[in-house]
Amino acid sequence: MALKQSRGIVYLVGAGPGDPGLLTVRGEDLLGRADVVVYDYLANPELLSYCAAAEKIYVGKKAAEHSMGQEQINQLLVDLAKQNKRVVRLKGGDPFVFGRGGEEAEALVAAKIPFEVVPGITAAIAAPAYAGIPVTHRDFNSSFTLITGHEKEEEYKDAASRAREQAEGSSDLDWSVIAKLPCVAFYMGVKSLPRICAKLIENGKSPDTPAATIQWGTRTRQRTCVATLKDLPEKVIEQKISAPAITIVGKVVTMRESINWFETRPLFGQTIVVTRTRQQASELSVKLQELGANVIEAPTIELQAPSDWQKIDDALGISVAATPASPLGKKGDAGSPPMSTWDPAATKQLQWDWVIFTSANGVRYTRDRLRAVGRDVRVFGDAKIAAIGDATAAAIQKELSLHVDLCPESFVAEALANALAERGQIAGKRFLLLRADIARTILREKLQVGGAAEVRDVAIYETKSATALPQVLLDALAENRINWITFTSSSTAKNFVSLLGGDYREKLKHIKLASIGPITTTTLRELGLEPATEAEVFNIDGLIAAISKPVE
Repeated sequence: MALKQSRGIVYLVGAGPGDPGLLTVRGEDLLGRADVVVYDYLANPELLSYCAAAEKIYVGKKAAEHSMGQEQINQLLVDLAKQNKRVVRLKGGDPFVFGRGGEEAEALVAAKIPFEVVPGITAAIAAPAYAGIPVTHRDFNSSFTLITGHEKEEEYKDAASRAREQAEGSSDLDWSVIAKLPCVAFYMGVKSLPRICAKLIENGKSPDTPAATIQWGTRTRQRTCVATLKDLPEKVIEQKISAPAITIVGKVVTMRESINWFETRPLFGQTIVVTRTRQQASELSVKLQELGANVIEAPTIELQAPSDWQKIDDALGISVAATPASPLGKKGDAGSPPMSTWDPAATKQLQWDWVIFTSANGVRYTRDRLRAVGRDVRVFGDAKIAAIGDATAAAIQKELSLHVDLCPESFVAEALANALAERGQIAGKRFLLLRADIARTILREKLQVGGAAEVRDVAIYETKSATALPQVLLDALAENRINWITFTSSSTAKNFVSLLGGDYREKLKHIKLASIGPITTTTLRELGLEPATEAEVFNIDGLIAAISKPVE
């Protein structure tokens, strides 16, 4: 008899203040196992990468702009749970700190739906911390108070909220008491900031009390306006600070002068575009974000397995017809049959003197192919291994557990050819090149000219151009918000300008371009673009170092 499907459940998960790294471990785990994720405006969209397989429903609410009313959201959670789904309600900050999580929990209780609350870091603590403002300090305060800045703003409420009878204690703040408190944080109070500051001053708070409003706290977009209580509303307008923002009032704001750590990072406030493939972008993006940059990922090429594996299998001495099917059932899928199904002695062994990898991607596609057909690195026999670039060499060691015999200091094909020639390792030797389908031919040509007995140049993976640039990039271009665009290969440069259109020079004339090395720089110049900087070491760390240096 079939087991009855378990009942649905709702998890009220705090998404944290904005920095995706501040999501709790429990929250990440639940996102990964969710059937449906119901998320709001303040939940960082990057967190949705943890729930790629889940259905995603946006129910965001901004001031006077609600995609769905609270009662509708409550009913949605109930309905989804009754469909026996695992539902994650992803809420900015903490669910129970001005997040309406209590109302959602009430609705779930009324409907007899099981639920769990996963707290999140609330913005009133995190945003000041990222602005260099501790919310408590023994020299200044022993208490800290949280208040919603929307408490009296009826125009910000949806119809259901305006009709809702207010519970005792939910409104009518006693400003005479609040004005005496040493440190107060106001949520969602940008439009009501003049009233808040005026009420505090009217009730005895010194007009010279330090105060700060922090927009997009903990994100790379963070902006902080510091002023006295009397001047803060005007300064916020001057600096064009808008929602979402937190305002903190108290002497602790003076600590920012000495412990402002987040906004002083080398690339803070700069918007940098990463044009690498989707598979490669994360490494560069994370390192730039750690230095304070706001990163826009705009992949210009996509990688895919070869449409025909025959040439690769021949080069590796693989007879697929005699190979048991991969457990995953598809050519190119990772996975391998039991080792006992392969008799190396019965396998055709090709005697390559050198196997050359020119990219980490080539290494990974080689690994996946070997796994898919039940083989391993013994297909290389006694061949020596060469790599272009330390990232490629690291991938060879990690993914294939092979020692790299040659990796020249200069990460270009010409340097590898020269290094082989200096060692007398070209004439009469047999080479297998496992590369991208669009790789330059210079290495093959130099080996052939040098007298190689055979050079087998095999495309272990294929590339295709992206069909369009992401809208977030196009919006940033139109608003002149981009500082840098990074190019890590000639193909990223060519594809980017192709996607940008015929007037790409005009669109890019005020943006600094960063090239990973001389080959990419040459391509940019051929396109009529002059890079502002070029990496001295032709890898990701070299590119970041070049961007971080002041441009003369």
